[in-house]
Amino acid sequence: MKMKFYQYEKCESCRKARKWLNHKRFAYESIEIRECPPPVKELKAMLDAHGGRLKKIMNTSSMDYRDPKVKEKLPQMTEKDVLSLLSTRGNLIKRPFLISGNIYLQGFKPDLWEKAFASLLK
Repeated sequence: MKMKFYQYEKCESCRKARKWLNHKRFAYESIEIRECPPPVKELKAMLDAHGGRLKKIMNTSSMDYRDPKVKEKLPQMTEKDVLSLLSTRGNLIKRPFLISGNIYLQGFKPDLWEKAFASLLK
């Protein structure tokens, strides 16, 4: 299964993750997260991988997140509503965002990525 690698070109973590993937020679589909955010189904899978903690999948340092219209509404929104919002506003999603089979990764921490891909790196 080809990996889906949602990223933003100017994001340093995304560049490091992309370099890591290339160094390991993994095939992946690179998707611009701002232009083509992950669909609700993938966001829900990532959320489940984070134990249902919505803040874990959100880019809380983005200007979009700090927008009062968004930040004030989030606490009253249902999970379904938040996932729907994220599926239309990629800048609200923590990146990089990688999905492959049963691997769900966000942000780039090389030790976690090594562990997640251990069976494929042998």
